[in-house]
Amino acid sequence: MTKKVKVGIAQYASVHLDLQQSLQRLASIVEEASEHSLDLLVFGETWLSGYPVWLDHCPGIGFWDDAAMKTVYRKFHESSIAIPSEESRYIGSLAKKNNLTLCIGVNERVPAGPGNGTVYNALLTFGPDGELLNHHRKLVPTFTEKLLYGHGDAQGLRSVPSKVGRLSGLVCWEHWMPLSRQALHNSGEDVHVAVWPTVHEKHQIASRHYAIEGRCYVLAAGQLMQAREIPTELELPLSLKEKGDTYLLSGGSCIIGPDGEYVIDPVFEEECIVSATIDLDRVVEEQMALDTTGHYQRPDAFHFEVHGKRP
Repeated sequence: MTKKVKVGIAQYASVHLDLQQSLQRLASIVEEASEHSLDLLVFGETWLSGYPVWLDHCPGIGFWDDAAMKTVYRKFHESSIAIPSEESRYIGSLAKKNNLTLCIGVNERVPAGPGNGTVYNALLTFGPDGELLNHHRKLVPTFTEKLLYGHGDAQGLRSVPSKVGRLSGLVCWEHWMPLSRQALHNSGEDVHVAVWPTVHEKHQIASRHYAIEGRCYVLAAGQLMQAREIPTELELPLSLKEKGDTYLLSGGSCIIGPDGEYVIDPVFEEECIVSATIDLDRVVEEQMALDTTGHYQRPDAFHFEVHGKRP
């Protein structure tokens, strides 16, 4: 029996480092998406409340005692959310109100106890009943991200049952960590969420490879941010000062089938909902040629174990 579901990516800018305004924008986007009768809606990496792209564009980042950077870090910290919290429960209520599964990248702040003050690059999945289905923390911050984020863990390195079949997700460069990919393949995936700041060419390659290797659909989610949205405390290069409409994050969101081919081609520099109806029966059909958790796996030759407990 054919099982078809409708999935979508919300390619919109958040209100950078402004938690309350970003939550308001989130509510309006989710309500718009519900009009498309989506079963799943995905937002990009740390959409709430913004990816720190300024780490890669502003000279002087990383100096030990830079007053402007300290101010921006405070704003970054204040616009992060705790889990659980009033904000996380609000996100769950949006999923419930609009009867869809919601997957969103967030900056997660630990408010107390072990790791107090640490910010994680996290990916949250809420079911249509508003409950948190999965909470994944990016295992290793990428390059300049190490200035801001702590190392995550493998507790969320799993797929979960959802309205769109078994659903999994990774953040950005985790897609180049072979064991992370294998852990999720072993957990059984129908749909995989790949969140990125921007889905540029190399990220497209990684996302398409994931679909081929995992024999699953991949929603590669990018987001948008222009140079004018860089915190005013930071000094921009002259080339960006003069062109505030330059996209530092340009989207590139796309939907990929379990054969690695595009269902929806990448969309750049446009605010929109990228959506498609997908047929989950294709997941099984594509496993005939390659099944990295079945006949293309050799448990007699390899031992693989995931330490999934959160410290």
